[in-house]
Amino acid sequence: MESWLDITPHSDFSLINIPFGIITYPGAGISTPRVAVAIGDQALDLAVFSTSQGFSKLPVIQPHLHVFHEPTLNAFAALGRPVHRRVREYLQKVFTKNGPYRELLQDSQELRSVSLIKLTSVRNYLPMQIGDYTDFYVGKHHAYNVGVLFRGPANALQPNYSHLPVGYHGRASSIVVSGTSVRRPWGQILDAESSPIYHPTKRLDYELELGAFLCKSNRLGTPVALADAEDCLFGYVLLNDWSARDVQSWEYVPLGPFNAKNFASTVSAWVVLADALEPFRTEGIPNEIDVLSYLRSNVTEAVFNINLEIFLLPGGATSGSVVSRSNSCNMLWSFPQMLTHHTVGGCPMNVGDLLGSGTISGPEAGMEGSLLELTRSGSKSFDVNGVERTFLEDGDEVVLRGWCVDSNGLRLGFGECRGKILSAWVNGIASE
Repeated sequence: MESWLDITPHSDFSLINIPFGIITYPGAGISTPRVAVAIGDQALDLAVFSTSQGFSKLPVIQPHLHVFHEPTLNAFAALGRPVHRRVREYLQKVFTKNGPYRELLQDSQELRSVSLIKLTSVRNYLPMQIGDYTDFYVGKHHAYNVGVLFRGPANALQPNYSHLPVGYHGRASSIVVSGTSVRRPWGQILDAESSPIYHPTKRLDYELELGAFLCKSNRLGTPVALADAEDCLFGYVLLNDWSARDVQSWEYVPLGPFNAKNFASTVSAWVVLADALEPFRTEGIPNEIDVLSYLRSNVTEAVFNINLEIFLLPGGATSGSVVSRSNSCNMLWSFPQMLTHHTVGGCPMNVGDLLGSGTISGPEAGMEGSLLELTRSGSKSFDVNGVERTFLEDGDEVVLRGWCVDSNGLRLGFGECRGKILSAWVNGIASE
């Protein structure tokens, strides 16, 4: 597949991708968020494209063109995966060099001038209206590494870990889109004498995760069978579930994460459709036990081969570096299994709900998905171009990246998942 657009080999948004997002841009007074797709270094405004008869050769979407004028992807997602698939394939043909629909955009200078916008000129918004957010803990290497730190190798994993996808209910209202700065949170932490004090976190951390948005709902009391779960998954984003480790260690017993996790979670702006990732299926971490029947899958390649990396730019520094690399195949449970377990008691899910994988670390040094692991709970520092770190300092900027490469060398990526740390509020006032 070759596009008539000039797409560099390193672009995350090649012709095999076509991710969806929500944008505005200054040209023509476009201040109302609307649906777009990213292609190369540009975005195609699907509101303008659809109004200009761009989808005239795709009858299945004709009754639903209004979805491209919405300020979120929820309405488009709710159309279901067969429609997502048809729209993506159609747009691929629109952008294919000398393709069957070249007259719609390639040969229309007027439509190109009003519907194609440089990505550097667009403002991205949270792609979905997220009603609920659940974060899981399926990165087995991360779970083991953290367990070793606090319980030792013999008891690193809890007895339930291989039997079910462990998770907790997060806070949807504090999920932000890539590029949004993150304020250092206050909370209760322990001082040198192990007494609780009210203080900004001293152990601020990132978490390298993958997130999945849902496109189907289920009724209260009606579980989603594993065989049906795949059709409920709309698409995927990178997810940084920021953590205040000192707040977390004091508050999490007995009910789990609370203020240490609810101050911010960052997602990448462009949703990579589930169908776009189908060619990159692979096997996850094998489960050593025979799981219960409702979680038992006949799909051997249930996760994806997505390269992941964490880039850190220290505050005040002129350059940063990659501090860790991993891969999304390092998951014990798949997203369909997470969804099925989530609903096994009859929990109703809705379009736009977000599932997080939990931190995805690899099995070796240099593959840690969090600073908690990389610094062994702050006991050793690491160097970033001459700057020492244990946990995040004010001004630090964290960028998560993820990508796949097909057999022809074409790249499918997620774009950046970026966030910069701002100093804590002092008496209700920002100090910077």
